[in-house]
Amino acid sequence: VGSSSVLSCPLKSNITMVTWKINPKVGGPCTLGYRADQNKSDRTNCSDSMSWKFGPDRDAALEIRQVGIAHEGTYTCEVVATEGNFHQMYHLTVLVPPRLTLFCDDHGNPVCKAAAGKPAAQISWALESNSTPSEEEHDNGTVTVLSKFTAYSTNV
Repeated sequence: VGSSSVLSCPLKSNITMVTWKINPKVGGPCTLGYRADQNKSDRTNCSDSMSWKFGPDRDAALEIRQVGIAHEGTYTCEVVATEGNFHQMYHLTVLVPPRLTLFCDDHGNPVCKAAAGKPAAQISWALESNSTPSEEEHDNGTVTVLSKFTAYSTNV
């Protein structure tokens, strides 16, 4: 999340047409297209964060700037060239680092909280304990994990 991602497309000579078909998990589909005979590119329902990396006449790679969870989905590049038709499909999954906090509960037990991460964080304690992490799933696919340290012996 937050970085740029570049998805490549089959690089062929004598390209007639290139189309990126994007089907996000959330929201409607979008399309980026290029016709070589008219040297014309077009976009339908695509956000400004998605565009050609170098320009479709030089390279059909798609660049996604400031990747967010909303960009998750299926990306298909279709190339029409004199050699034939070529497809490249990607399933984009966005990883989100959790926000970490460490605090003590009302009884003085240490609690580690890894908020809104994707995939869910795995929390372990260096000392032996009987901690059982709890998970809370959010609508956007992220997970908050809470783990409380409870020592086996009272002299820890």
